[in-house]
Amino acid sequence: MNRLAAAPPPAAPRTAAVAGLAFSLLMLISLVIMRLAVPDVATERVPVEHGVGRAVSLALHLIPFAGVAFLWLLGVLRDRIGALEDRFFGTVLLGSGLLFVASLFASAAVAGALVSSSSARSAVRISSEVYFFAREVSYAFMNIFAIKMAGVFMASACVIARRTAIFPRWIASIGYACSLTLLLVIWGWLWIVMLFPLWTLMVSIYFLAAKKLDAG
Repeated sequence: MNRLAAAPPPAAPRTAAVAGLAFSLLMLISLVIMRLAVPDVATERVPVEHGVGRAVSLALHLIPFAGVAFLWLLGVLRDRIGALEDRFFGTVLLGSGLLFVASLFASAAVAGALVSSSSARSAVRISSEVYFFAREVSYAFMNIFAIKMAGVFMASACVIARRTAIFPRWIASIGYACSLTLLLVIWGWLWIVMLFPLWTLMVSIYFLAAKKLDAG
């Protein structure tokens, strides 16, 4: 405990800020495309327009890069904190981050298969039952599993940040509020997952601003 108090706060590297910005922007773009491309209500037979299929394909190709950027951010931050990291919360941070990426990829894969299978065969339309099942599976991966893991990730990151002072308390307080929202809200609010990339974007902008102030 004395070692943690005596050690100076680690400086966040520029690579962490760049990785966080890349993840946030790619995630936001992909989520908006997927939310708008896959409607909430299906008709008896669901056609998928060619333009919508291309938009979903773009989102699917962006999501893996968002996942890689997030893993890079996670690795850089844990390496930077080093010996100051609490082993318990560090393990929770790593595990929740990996499960978030896995759930994100699973949701994107189901949504992509739903839209791409129809757009690839324009003469064949997906039945409403298949559409509803695939949509609910995709939403479950994203709005139950992914956002819950994102909430755990944010909470553990904020605990570590308060102990190591890697970012200020007001950012940690916002992170706690977003984390509680993600963990306590049950279904129904499809855009709630935006809280995670928006918070990561705020943290990344702070890292960049802090680096410029240090350089100045």
